[in-house]
Amino acid sequence: MADASERADAGWDDAILTAVARDGTAGARHAAGLSDTQAPLRDLADAVHALCVVHGTFPGLVDHAKAHGVDALAASWMQRAAAAMADERALLVRLTAAVGPLPSTPGQAHAAATILQQRDTLALLARSDRVGCATGATLAFVLDWAAIRAVLDSCARRVAQPESPSFAPVRDEAEVALRALDLAPARLRALTFGAEQLLAQHRGLWQLLEARAAARAG
Repeated sequence: MADASERADAGWDDAILTAVARDGTAGARHAAGLSDTQAPLRDLADAVHALCVVHGTFPGLVDHAKAHGVDALAASWMQRAAAAMADERALLVRLTAAVGPLPSTPGQAHAAATILQQRDTLALLARSDRVGCATGATLAFVLDWAAIRAVLDSCARRVAQPESPSFAPVRDEAEVALRALDLAPARLRALTFGAEQLLAQHRGLWQLLEARAAARAG
């Protein structure tokens, strides 16, 4: 916890929430398009397969952060988040099986390598020894997952899968955990860096998926 004289400027939590809305999945044009009932099913399949590679295996990002044990700024929340994201991994696996095979797309080998690299990059971010970094990444991840879940829910409806419980309570708890943090500037910088890096990785993934959809359409 930060002393009163060391506390960061007010409003940093709102800045992170704004970044999630602007720079994460909610601001990704391709992700928004996939929620349309007329979106090509092959594009949904491509997204679900990619998300399953990045986030569908154990240990996931939150598990890495929790197990590494260096960054314990929100340890109790992280424990609950890990359990919630285990359910989301199970959803990803079910949808990947239901949506069918990965669609044929030019440049598949390069895309597959890029997606695997993203999974490895996020694992390294979650295991950072810089206190605050893993917390920022995991908070941004769970907050951003609310928009990813909208894509997954759209996919589930398209392939006649059962409706999953709302993710809103998990997302809301992440916001509460974010606002409860009281950090000295150095740790706040680390937390903000972790959040920004997570959002950059997700933004890059959606850009890659959009390019792949354009290649298939062309």
